[in-house]
Amino acid sequence: MVTIDSRARTVVRDLPRYKPGTPIEEVQRQLKRSSVIKLASNENALGPSPKALRALRKATARLNRYPDATCRDLRVRLAKHLKVAPEQLLIGNGSDELIVLALRAFVDPGDHVVVARPTFLIYELQAKACGASITAVPLRDDRYDLAAMKAAITPRTKLVFIANPDNPTGTYVTAGELEGFLKDLPSHVMVFMDEAYYEFVEANDYPQTIRKLGRAPLIITRSFSKAYGLAGLRVGYGMADPAIIRAMDAVREPFNVNLLAQAAAEAALDDRTFLTRTRRVIREGRAYLSRELGRLGLRVIPSVTNFLLIEFGPNASAVAKRLLQQGVIVREMSAWKLEGCLRVTIGTMAENRRFLRALTTSLPR
Repeated sequence: MVTIDSRARTVVRDLPRYKPGTPIEEVQRQLKRSSVIKLASNENALGPSPKALRALRKATARLNRYPDATCRDLRVRLAKHLKVAPEQLLIGNGSDELIVLALRAFVDPGDHVVVARPTFLIYELQAKACGASITAVPLRDDRYDLAAMKAAITPRTKLVFIANPDNPTGTYVTAGELEGFLKDLPSHVMVFMDEAYYEFVEANDYPQTIRKLGRAPLIITRSFSKAYGLAGLRVGYGMADPAIIRAMDAVREPFNVNLLAQAAAEAALDDRTFLTRTRRVIREGRAYLSRELGRLGLRVIPSVTNFLLIEFGPNASAVAKRLLQQGVIVREMSAWKLEGCLRVTIGTMAENRRFLRALTTSLPR
């Protein structure tokens, strides 16, 4: 157990720690194994966009200079791409930072936040750090229960977090469900739509939330970490009414997005060929893994993302350890209170096949 200084705020001393996926290098050191694949953190197995790499190399000549604190060029490029105004955009150090900025800007100690459970852990962790009270509404049939979340809203509720698609289930809220949730929503409530996996969704009934800006109290965030392959650079963006953006910008640290991240994100946004290839690899890999895992008698939650949540039962932790010994890193889900489940990122087809080979020798006989 990690000891926290007794002078720290009580909420900090009691705060659970977020444990990220194990790095490849750490497993290589521990196991003295050179060949390791990571299918634990929903990264892009194809690597970064080639256009982003070229932009990175060019940008290194300017590393002696501070980055543009306002990310102007990236905001202008994004605004054109998304058909929104630049003042409706805020760039963050990953979309994780935008979660923190929204809480810092709008939630006072004692205010109320509504989340789902299980969902992305950072919502609840950071809301607790702000001193908020939290209602965590259980999923229903592996999906967000928006009716129950709406019923949980109180006069003190400031933010409702909706991951769409959800992490860790990979399921999504439909356009009709979201429309019903937003109807007659109290004016003191803002809805934070986390769309980190937006680019992978191909469902016709998935909501296009940008069209609701100005008509609903929304903060919408997306990321360059997943589909664009820039997880190591940490760059995401948020969209909202200008007044909301100004409030979040007021509590943002200066120079929060580094020069290389800005240059790479701009270039990646233009690389339609890379994005198309990424979507194809995920679509094909998702179908392949879902089919083969089903043949092994495992339940796979239907996903629209680049990962799958798989039910293994009481042997899940042991299976994850056996996979790790074979150089395959997956995510054991007990931190999400999903004992018996593993989350597996869809990799290249070679990585998917290696995972399945390792899995067949890791399952209890």
